[in-house]
Amino acid sequence: MEEFIAKLNKVEDSYYGFVAAVMTYVKKKPSRMDVVKEYLDHNPAALTSDILGFISEQKDFYEDAAYVHAETG
Repeated sequence: MEEFIAKLNKVEDSYYGFVAAVMTYVKKKPSRMDVVKEYLDHNPAALTSDILGFISEQKDFYEDAAYVHAETG
């Protein structure tokens, strides 16, 4: 986990909110971290917007939002 956080912090335009958001996403399912790690490995020059865009395109991205909406709705 610490290695993954370090990798996120090394992104050229990394900032606290970015790292926190990615960590919140990947902590929900171990498979999510694997997918994001693979993306980072294959796209070493990716910026935060590229990474967040990639995450938002994942099929399970909206699962959490739907769950939160159902709880508060």
